[in-house]
Amino acid sequence: MRVATFLLAKDPTIDHGGDIALARLVMELARASLTVESICLSRAGEPSPDPTVTRVTKPPVSVPKLMLRSLRDRRSVVHSRFDVAALREEIDRRQPDLFVAEHNYMVESFLRTRHRGVTPLALNTVNSESIVFRANRGLGGRIEAPRIAADELRTARSARSVGTYDREEVDFYRRGGVGRVHWLDITLPPARKAPIAASGTRLVFLGDRTWPPNQEAFEQLVQWWPDIARGIPGAELVVVGKQAAGYTPVPLPDGMTDLGFADDLESVLNSCRALIAPVLTGGGVRVKLLEAASRGLPVVGTSAALGSHAPIFGIDTSDGREAFVEQCRRFLVDRAAAAAEGDRLYDLNQDRWDRKVPHARVGDWLAP
Repeated sequence: MRVATFLLAKDPTIDHGGDIALARLVMELARASLTVESICLSRAGEPSPDPTVTRVTKPPVSVPKLMLRSLRDRRSVVHSRFDVAALREEIDRRQPDLFVAEHNYMVESFLRTRHRGVTPLALNTVNSESIVFRANRGLGGRIEAPRIAADELRTARSARSVGTYDREEVDFYRRGGVGRVHWLDITLPPARKAPIAASGTRLVFLGDRTWPPNQEAFEQLVQWWPDIARGIPGAELVVVGKQAAGYTPVPLPDGMTDLGFADDLESVLNSCRALIAPVLTGGGVRVKLLEAASRGLPVVGTSAALGSHAPIFGIDTSDGREAFVEQCRRFLVDRAAAAAEGDRLYDLNQDRWDRKVPHARVGDWLAP
């Protein structure tokens, strides 16, 4: 069986977040036809307990040195950050049949090894950092975004096969001269079904707020929740996910609770009527939607939140304050409608998994 070495920006044994959760799923699906191992950048100081995972210490950031290297090499700061000497050395020690980079910037170290142009490389773009920088990083981000976009195209052109979670990105890369591009419309395996028919008037917002688009959506909800809850007895909104670094808590409106990181996420989700996501900056994989569908939990989301998966699940997007508030209120006051929507999502997700659609998508992307 062919051997594939995945190059990961996070440690699959200790890190959380949508991108690493999907990386674990992709590696599991790849094992149907490949022997899978991985090299990851990690903050852990000891070897991984998983023998298939090799940890490389993620070096601390020296901003002056990083800026100088970025200017010298004519690469964006983001891509310069992930060109790591220890990672290059570990890649050079390997001789797999295929390397698989998760995120464009993880290609940078590969391109400075003996494998460049010799050992095939597959790339999963995951999400576009250029979009996030343009929308959420102020003036500096808007200046840096075109440089990141140029790096994203350059690294994609070096790959034999490119996969992306966003259908619109397929056209972007093809216009940029990338030949073999796959839309990875993968979905999650069915989880235990959420008991929507027994739920109370509670909604949930789920997202790691160290990721700027999630913090932006949280701040939006602080403004919108009073209109959503108005006149609905006992209406609640629970917020789950790590808080942004340096975040100063603000007074929350009545009925809104910030739980932070939840050790027992399943129990929280099982107590809710629907998941809501007023995300304004989209791109990449929408793990919140995939997790909700796998549990049969209804979703209220913007176009940016639902992305290319909205048509797969037959979900109408709710853009703008009025439409979003109205759909949230509909599920809060009509439990039967929420339960029916949950059943529909769960059955659709189960059918895709039973037909092995996600398995086929990954197999096609990684095929010789």
